[in-house]
Amino acid sequence: MEQAPPFWERPLASLDKAQWEALCDGCGQCCLHKVEDADSGEIYHTNVACKLLDTKTARCSDYPHRKRAVPDCLTLTLRSAGSLPWLPETCAYRLRAEGEPLPAWHYLVCGDREAVRRAGVSVAGRVISEVHAGPLEQHIIWPEGMEQEFEIEDGQNPWELAEPDDGPET
Repeated sequence: MEQAPPFWERPLASLDKAQWEALCDGCGQCCLHKVEDADSGEIYHTNVACKLLDTKTARCSDYPHRKRAVPDCLTLTLRSAGSLPWLPETCAYRLRAEGEPLPAWHYLVCGDREAVRRAGVSVAGRVISEVHAGPLEQHIIWPEGMEQEFEIEDGQNPWELAEPDDGPET
């Protein structure tokens, strides 16, 4: 008798709520603010995190109640997972919506929750909270070669502007 594939290899529509939630690798990339060019509609990523994202761990500090604190927080659905072009190419929801397998570093595949960080996919320690960031335009992560098209304050890469924590320790 053939064994059923693990839930993360099954179609998204067949997953229950707990399995759906378990797909998240905890990278935090979807919790970063994006800037849309009003003329072209092009989306630019920033290194500025939602106020609820713990910038040290890349986890939401109040996931069950996030919609109360951040009304425009997007809840990924079966339909939206495959249609949001700003979701990272590494996102498990996007990958599975496109019929692709999870990457080898995904904790469901390798059993190690820290693998996402070692793979360089997690934003933990690499972003700044919106509480401390200032104007988003100063934190755009420009595609290679475009940095000169927009003057970044102090001539720095926005990743270098981010503080690894949310402010002074108390």
